[in-house]
Amino acid sequence: MKLHPLRTYRSDENLAKEDQLAWKVALVAVDPVAVEPEVAEMIVNRVIDNAAVAVASIGRAPAVAARGQAEAHPVSTGSTNGGGGSTVFGVEGRYSPEWAAFANGVAVRELDYHDTFLAADYSHPGDNIPPILAVAQHVGADGAALVRGIATGYEIQVDLVKAISLHQHKIDHVAHLGPSAAAGIGTVLGLDPSVIYQAVSQALHTTTATRQSRKGEISTWKAYAPAFAGKMAIEAVDRAMRGQTSPSPIWEGEDGVIAWLLDGPEGRYEVPLPEAGEAKRAILDTYTKEHSAEYQAQAWIDLARDLGARHPELRDPANVTRIVLHTSHHTHYVIGSGANDPQKFDPTASRETLDHSIPYIFAVALQDGSWHHVDSYLPARAGRPDTVALWHKVSTVEDPEWTRRYHSNDLTEKAFGGRVEIDLADGSRIVDEIAVADAHPLGARPFAREQYVGKFRSLAAGVLADAEIERFLDVAQRLPSLTAGELVGLNVVAPGLPTPPKGLF
Repeated sequence: MKLHPLRTYRSDENLAKEDQLAWKVALVAVDPVAVEPEVAEMIVNRVIDNAAVAVASIGRAPAVAARGQAEAHPVSTGSTNGGGGSTVFGVEGRYSPEWAAFANGVAVRELDYHDTFLAADYSHPGDNIPPILAVAQHVGADGAALVRGIATGYEIQVDLVKAISLHQHKIDHVAHLGPSAAAGIGTVLGLDPSVIYQAVSQALHTTTATRQSRKGEISTWKAYAPAFAGKMAIEAVDRAMRGQTSPSPIWEGEDGVIAWLLDGPEGRYEVPLPEAGEAKRAILDTYTKEHSAEYQAQAWIDLARDLGARHPELRDPANVTRIVLHTSHHTHYVIGSGANDPQKFDPTASRETLDHSIPYIFAVALQDGSWHHVDSYLPARAGRPDTVALWHKVSTVEDPEWTRRYHSNDLTEKAFGGRVEIDLADGSRIVDEIAVADAHPLGARPFAREQYVGKFRSLAAGVLADAEIERFLDVAQRLPSLTAGELVGLNVVAPGLPTPPKGLF
């Protein structure tokens, strides 16, 4: 990997295109380096993982509404350069690729249940898959081209997340997704770097937004934000292919992203990118979720259910005086009591809000000894009096050591958990800790192909016919060798889906 210095340049400094980060990203996208077998294997895992959580959410209101928008945009047949269209989870037919990517992106993101990478910023790199897959289907690319494109998308997003903090300036993390998806699409299409450069710049320009979507009473837009970024990436590629240009230099310009949205004119970054001929391996640094909750909650769920099994007395709030989670800055201030969001302690809060409340999540996992993507968020579950009483005894504090480990570049010590101290009514204390989730590559039960397939079968049960489950798994596991005609098989059809609500389209 090579570190690329990044800063703001005055307009009169005339930063050359070849020295801009967007151009360097484009060069990574066009590098024909082979995809390593273990990377291809993980890409298959994540395609299965995305489909699993999409199937589990295709009947939920945000996914239904997004599907309705896509269904209102069937693939265009009048254009001389039009493609064959893209598939939408749950239904038959072919649709305009940007809208198919949008609908599928919402379905993937709705349950907060797919992969993650956390460093200087936060990300769900699997959000790259819907737009890259949609374009690959539309243009008739084969499985090998799709694998190369997904490898690029993961590489660029992970490298940006390692170097540039968006959340520090309250910019939503999907601002790293627009450029990565555009780059991955460029790889699939075999575009010239000058075209990818324009698409990356425009995708970034159109996908910067504030983090209010993840603050207070969290709305359904949380699922839509990455889907919108993927849609914008496709549109940016389309315009760039038509010869249109974009704001430049987008990161480094005097009025660009660094100068006005991030660290300002004095800000300095170093972005790691693979050198020419170096394999794109970033997907191997990422990790998926066993539980449908914010990633920083994964390890805490595992610890809570273990504590509840070993100490069942903790499930009764009468036996507990207080529970304090000593954890990282991010966990404390984003999903902990440091956020100062009263909604995080409100039994009537939305599912999206409870998903971002570690006090709620820890209390329910402690009492139930498990976590379910639907049942754990039901209003009746959140409103149970004994749960509310226990929940309100849980708080978080930032611990400098857990913050240091959270930001460590050494993956062997990087941690997303913390230490819990539980004071009991009898005066005794229970102390325990956990560094990473059980499903993490360094955890107690790391996810491998068996677990990804099991997750798909579990979430698809009762939603898809058994034959459809097995058909999809067969196609997905042959991804690297799929022909162009077989790529449309990376979709599922579910019976009895709700009719989308009416809108403008």
